[in-house]
Amino acid sequence: MTIKTIGRCLGRGGDGSLWFFCNGCNLPHSLNVGAGPGPRWGYNGNAEAPTFTPSVLARYRMVSKETVCHSFVTDGRIQYLGDCTHSLAGETVDLPDWEASWNNW
Repeated sequence: MTIKTIGRCLGRGGDGSLWFFCNGCNLPHSLNVGAGPGPRWGYNGNAEAPTFTPSVLARYRMVSKETVCHSFVTDGRIQYLGDCTHSLAGETVDLPDWEASWNNW
């Protein structure tokens, strides 16, 4: 999938999904915003300092490890909640630069 950089910390997929890089997972996460089928998030429209509502919950398995990443993304910062299974659980950090993170992934 082609993802176009639209701001310091966001990319947009060809399907309209918005992408940010998660340093806790060391992976990109994507969200569907606006009208359409399936789960949708609210978005403040600010690609430099995005806010998404409600929280973002990602659950996935890498090899034999079950990972949970649960966060609030507010004003360009990501607040990792206590149920995260990665090392940033409980911390709040700036969203990393999208283009640099994507290119280094």
